[in-house]
Amino acid sequence: MAKQKKHPEGTIAQNKKALHDYFIEHRFEAGLALSGWEVKSLRAGKAQLVDSYVLLKDGEAWLLGSHITPLTTASTHVIADPLRTRKLLLHKRELGKLFGAVQQKGYACVCLKLYWKKHLIKCEIALAKGKKEFDKRDVEKERDSNREIQRAVRHEQR
Repeated sequence: MAKQKKHPEGTIAQNKKALHDYFIEHRFEAGLALSGWEVKSLRAGKAQLVDSYVLLKDGEAWLLGSHITPLTTASTHVIADPLRTRKLLLHKRELGKLFGAVQQKGYACVCLKLYWKKHLIKCEIALAKGKKEFDKRDVEKERDSNREIQRAVRHEQR
């Protein structure tokens, strides 16, 4: 009989828009302070990170704008706020790096994805620099040309 895993491994939610809008310079792994109904909803995959960002205030990091939809069966006795601010758990050294970099012009701190690491839920946040419109077009052109090159190589190998 195969041993059943307690918690699913892998990604819960991704913020693909952040990869389109920002140049990612440095990534950090942060823990999340969650309540019980939020963990149950995340197990069911009910999370969105589309407009989420990280607010650095008073020596702490907070995740704002992330939407965790409450399950109707799990949160009957609790008044659930799907858009509440959630505390990110980081080391002081990492917080210092983030505070120093965000104060520079053009830098932001964004959430890239939520994922399982063993039995814990982690949040990958990134120090990012905003892209201009022409940067986005250049990235698309480069991606298209790489795709064409890969097609040609694949066709040549046949």
